[in-house]
Amino acid sequence: MTSQTHHPLNKMLLKLGIVILIGLLALAFQNISPPPPKLCGTPDGPPVTGPRVILRDGRHLAYNEYGVSRHTANYKIVFVHGFNSGRFDASVYHPELFEELKIYMVTFDRPGHGESDPDPKRTIKSLALDIEELADKLELGSKFYVIGYSMGQQGSWGSLKYIPHRLKGVALIAPVVNYWWSSFPTNVSFEAYKLQPLQDQWAVGVSHYVPWLVYWWNTQKWFPCSSVIAGKPNFSASDWDLVAKFRAEGSPAAATAQKDYVRQQGLAESIFRDMRVGFGKWEFDPMEIRNPFPNNEGSVHLWHGDEDGLVPVSLQRYVAKKLPWIHYHELPGVGHLLPNYDGKKEAILRSLLLGED
Repeated sequence: MTSQTHHPLNKMLLKLGIVILIGLLALAFQNISPPPPKLCGTPDGPPVTGPRVILRDGRHLAYNEYGVSRHTANYKIVFVHGFNSGRFDASVYHPELFEELKIYMVTFDRPGHGESDPDPKRTIKSLALDIEELADKLELGSKFYVIGYSMGQQGSWGSLKYIPHRLKGVALIAPVVNYWWSSFPTNVSFEAYKLQPLQDQWAVGVSHYVPWLVYWWNTQKWFPCSSVIAGKPNFSASDWDLVAKFRAEGSPAAATAQKDYVRQQGLAESIFRDMRVGFGKWEFDPMEIRNPFPNNEGSVHLWHGDEDGLVPVSLQRYVAKKLPWIHYHELPGVGHLLPNYDGKKEAILRSLLLGED
């Protein structure tokens, strides 16, 4: 394996040196430091419209509930939303199945999103502790399920690492991968990295190597920012078919309102902080996590489509190979919007809760 100092991705340092120089020059024209967030419930901030819990450090975490009452539920799930999303993400909500199996699910705005207070010190560990504390505040019991979608993998992997004793099972759906996890062979991570559009290679590289430039990079007008932030993600054709369907059935005004809600406290502590945490230097390598269910008292599932344009399937195959205790479900002809394909919500829930494959 190539040493860390000779990792091909580190060649980005040479190019990013140019970016740093540009960023420094930009100081003469604009401030690269983001404005302070507008906290919900403060005189200059957005209003508080939904329930929130107060966490160990005084932060508020906003949440939303789906399904049957948590006091009568057979299954209790904490759902962790993806990038540029929030507590109203109903990606795995299946009304009929929730009623049939008596499922309760709580979703929450991750820190800095929607109506949850920002956490400038956010890490993978702090998010896992937020999940644990939310579950305790809502009295979900000693153990519960966690489902993370896309960038919500921060909560899923974090839970597996830091609070495995609280878990009944975990599902990772199209989880975003950090190209710099140490277990990835150089050729695997680099080849996958180069599959991304050039603008995303740069955006992710900036997030990893010069995180203090993330705000400037994604707000300046000289170079294209992340395609996802720009609203033109590298979706597969089948994903775009689903997007067209959503737009035909939904209201453009509602979609805009949801986007505004997610970002209402400011970009820096919501989607830009997400990039810094997701693609930054992790405190651990997920591929070194031990099986939290050695006696099959629970299970972990990883779902991925082979046409996912945002997260190359080659990376998930490698993760699944390194962690053979994970139940890996690779779906042909499916893109990043995996839960929205016909039958997939039910399949995800039944495999996690009932052990049906």
